[in-house]
Amino acid sequence: MSPTHRAARIEDRVHGLLEERLVARGWAPHLTPYVGYGGAGWVRVLARVLLAPPRTPREARPERRGWRRFTSVSADGIEVTVRVGGATHVVTSSRDGYIDARLPCDLEPGWASAELSVGDDPPVAARLRIVGEGTTFGMVSDVDDTVIVTMLPKPLLAFRNAFLVRESARKAVPGMADLYAGILDAHPDAAVVYLSTGAWNTAGALGDFLERHGYPPGPLLLTDWGPTTEGWFRSGQAHKRAQLERLFADLPQVRWLLVGDDGQHDPTIYAEAAEAHPDRVHAIAIRQLSVGEQLARHGLPTGPDPLTDAASEGGTPAVWAPDGDGLRAALDDRGLLRSG
Repeated sequence: MSPTHRAARIEDRVHGLLEERLVARGWAPHLTPYVGYGGAGWVRVLARVLLAPPRTPREARPERRGWRRFTSVSADGIEVTVRVGGATHVVTSSRDGYIDARLPCDLEPGWASAELSVGDDPPVAARLRIVGEGTTFGMVSDVDDTVIVTMLPKPLLAFRNAFLVRESARKAVPGMADLYAGILDAHPDAAVVYLSTGAWNTAGALGDFLERHGYPPGPLLLTDWGPTTEGWFRSGQAHKRAQLERLFADLPQVRWLLVGDDGQHDPTIYAEAAEAHPDRVHAIAIRQLSVGEQLARHGLPTGPDPLTDAASEGGTPAVWAPDGDGLRAALDDRGLLRSG
């Protein structure tokens, strides 16, 4: 086993000192649940344990500007009781306070929930999307510049979006909610998953945004900012590749429509997935950024990714369009939205 990277050791040392001082002042662990998913005989429960000051109200807090979401203090090594499907399990929060547990459980397909609790606190509910064995179609959607306008690589605008702007002021990508509604019309039991390199700190706000703009509900598979045990920074590409591989393994009966944009690495990642698992990728749909968005990200316009072209030549359909309406028309023209 390789030694833990110096960046992680420094972060852990600083975090340990901070946690010790906050606990001495009466701060205590509390749970932030995330939407998980499951299949026949199991569930994947997602949550995070954070420290909160004394007398923190349990009701939902009012919407706040983004930077406050990044000042939370995680609590690792905390035992969490999970009650789901009539059984009780005890799991322990990992580094940075995360719970990501696969637990044995038999639940009916559709929406369900698990109850999570710390100590004597009242339980909180974590929603679960249970995918039945008869569900054979799913959609994985990127978030940034696929469903929500962010132009993330432009430093000043990215800082403004992540740390200053209220979620109610963010803009949806035109036509994407209608596209997803059309996909659910054709495949009512489709599994919907949102896969992003965004931070878990934004999960609640992103969930509110998706609901407000009419996107179908589904688990958000996000990542964490900061050092890892391997280096100073996390790899967004590695996160997406790993989560796609896990979805393929967790739900082997599902073929996926992979939806993203051409602003970062979605075409390459999706094409690699299609080449490695051609029987698991139904199609690839890429939202093309405008010339202005491309210039902001790359300094010059970009075209279709050659790997995506290669995946298409290998039998995986791929479509490109500047918005949801164009993608819906392109998918429909090729019969890729039809059920059955």
